[in-house]
Amino acid sequence: QLAGDDAEDRALAYLLRQGLQLRTRNFRCKGGEIDLIMNERETLVFIEVRKRSSMRYGGAAASVTPAKQARLIRAAHLYLSRYRAMPPCRFDVVAFEQENMSWLKNAFATA
Repeated sequence: QLAGDDAEDRALAYLLRQGLQLRTRNFRCKGGEIDLIMNERETLVFIEVRKRSSMRYGGAAASVTPAKQARLIRAAHLYLSRYRAMPPCRFDVVAFEQENMSWLKNAFATA
């Protein structure tokens, strides 16, 4: 858990430096959890942070499986239910393998 919290802290600091603004951290609901919800200009960005110590099994980005994506999408729908008008949205992944970080914008889309 501590390694995940550290990765989330590092991802948040990086994204803030890139000009994104934090809306919510660790949004939890019955369907799942979203690590970071941020704004990039008018776009609402749902961000999954993943950390893996090795590239075994495809690494951090590959660990966002279709089942994980479905849970993120369900949680995003619940978060968005508070809005009258749907803002533009996207799903990003910030992946850490050892000390290397990758920011994958539009990592996946809703069906």
